[in-house]
Amino acid sequence: MSDNYAIKDHSVENRLFLNRIVAAFIAIILLTSGLIVRLIYLQIVGHEHYSSLAKDNSIKIVPLVPTRGMIFDRHGKVLAENTPSYSLELIPEQISNMDDTLLRLQKVLDIPDEKIEQYQKLRNRQKRFVSTPLLLGMTDEELAKFAVVRPYFPGVDIHTQLVRHYPYSDLAAHVIGYVSRINEAEVKELPLAEYRGSTHIGKLGVESSYENELHGKTGYAEIETNVQARLLNTLKEVSPEPGANLYLTLDIDLQKMAYDALGTFNGAVVAIDIKTGGVLVFASRPGFDPNPFVVGIANDAYQALQSSENQPLYNRALRGLYPPGSTIKPFLALAGLEYEAISPKQTILCPGYYQIPGVSHQYRDWKKGGHGSVSLNRAITESCDVYFYRLAAALGIDHMHSFLQNFGFGEKSGIDLVGEKSGLMPSREWKLARKNQAWYPGETLITGIGQGYYQVTPLQLARATATLANKGKVVTPFLVDKIVSAHGARPGHELHDYTIPLKPDNVKTVIEGMINVVHSAHGTAKGINTNISYQIAGKTGTAQVLGIKQNAKYNENDIDFKFRDHALFISFAPADDPKIAVAVIVENGGHGGSVAAPIAGQVIKQFLQENNEN
Repeated sequence: MSDNYAIKDHSVENRLFLNRIVAAFIAIILLTSGLIVRLIYLQIVGHEHYSSLAKDNSIKIVPLVPTRGMIFDRHGKVLAENTPSYSLELIPEQISNMDDTLLRLQKVLDIPDEKIEQYQKLRNRQKRFVSTPLLLGMTDEELAKFAVVRPYFPGVDIHTQLVRHYPYSDLAAHVIGYVSRINEAEVKELPLAEYRGSTHIGKLGVESSYENELHGKTGYAEIETNVQARLLNTLKEVSPEPGANLYLTLDIDLQKMAYDALGTFNGAVVAIDIKTGGVLVFASRPGFDPNPFVVGIANDAYQALQSSENQPLYNRALRGLYPPGSTIKPFLALAGLEYEAISPKQTILCPGYYQIPGVSHQYRDWKKGGHGSVSLNRAITESCDVYFYRLAAALGIDHMHSFLQNFGFGEKSGIDLVGEKSGLMPSREWKLARKNQAWYPGETLITGIGQGYYQVTPLQLARATATLANKGKVVTPFLVDKIVSAHGARPGHELHDYTIPLKPDNVKTVIEGMINVVHSAHGTAKGINTNISYQIAGKTGTAQVLGIKQNAKYNENDIDFKFRDHALFISFAPADDPKIAVAVIVENGGHGGSVAAPIAGQVIKQFLQENNEN
């Protein structure tokens, strides 16, 4: 019989059918139980959590960016402000062909490729309906050009916003700094809650050092949105707290005078209020215009700044390292008196050179025939190198290092700016650690006249000069005098003053020599003592850039300009009741007395006139 007519076993089929029904029933029970459990969880256990998520789907938190605080000088003149600026912004959702639109805009407004690339990166981070800036700080010409073609660019419009502006441009760029767009690395470091919605951050100077105070506190608005995240209604708003205004110790008029006085030379001028440590002048030349950095400097312009031989981006006042030259001599003289290595009346013979006993090498004086019989006062007044060679040999590098370090040499001053360099006050330990070499007696001699490994910053020189004028009281230089916020005013700095124990008679002896530098007939800076009714205490210096061989003669006319000596001058005034200390470094200026000293003289004169001191 064929299989088609096989006798079926109905009992087996019934059991199979019944088993399937039971299995299906059990599956239904399990699925139904799981659904019930899930419903219980969603409705009861997880209600609060999922209710919050549902609310987030309809209510968004929108950051409200605070207005950045302003920066003023000591007289209330604006150094950094927020000015209305026009920006060209695009809403991608309203633009059918973005590439074509960008290409046409680029032709009309002559937009660089790099700005198009920046916009594309920024646009990709935003939602399509968000207005995103393509150009910031549009000029009147750009506004006029776009106004003509505006109807042909749907989704493109002009918006107004506040943009940081620096009215004194390159004059105070190094000290004030600037703000610029937050980069990807900074995004990872910044507190997300405070910087949501912010696009700029301080990059240099006061803008960077006081970023927290200047930025303010971000507010927020709770807005109701639809499923496409479009605004429907504002439910709650917490206003942002504007950034604090900063009032500096800087005198911008005095800064301008010092900056202009440097003329065509590169260099730095630092002036400090001796009583408080407030920085009055912090000039570094050449400077740069910080305003293009705010809206996005063109790549070729930035490369030009970076590649310039004059290094306009380099803050010489804060980071410039120079041999102090003869400006170190008053401090070394004071060390000699304190350690009793010399006495004020003691004289030495200066034949024009000094030799270490048993060594043929001659350490030359700047005056070829020598100074003859020289006392301490005359050694400072006429800057006798041989006197200080002998003094350095008598003191030794160990005493020199420990004493001069008290005046802040080789250490950061603690000024309220980031990026300060510490300079270098050499020692046996330093040379052994850095070069794995012993210290030689000849190195002690050249350190005694501010050459060799010795390096200082203009800020260090100004601070040390102020300390000498203060008869040992050390003040910490600072720039921000007062911080004024919505909560009131508070000091912008903390006092960290201390006093170096010095014998008053020793300080008086050194200062008398410095007064003679300016006011005696043989002083190396006698040219600045005219038409003043007060006395200036000062010291000239010349720092070698290029080494001169033993028997060679230095002739600056035969040397490339960039290898000529630096000119230095430190000073304070009035000498009997000091108010201001000034340090000047003129790169390749040659002579401290004729180039650097007149700049300090002008700064002192203007400051004392403003404060009715003469």
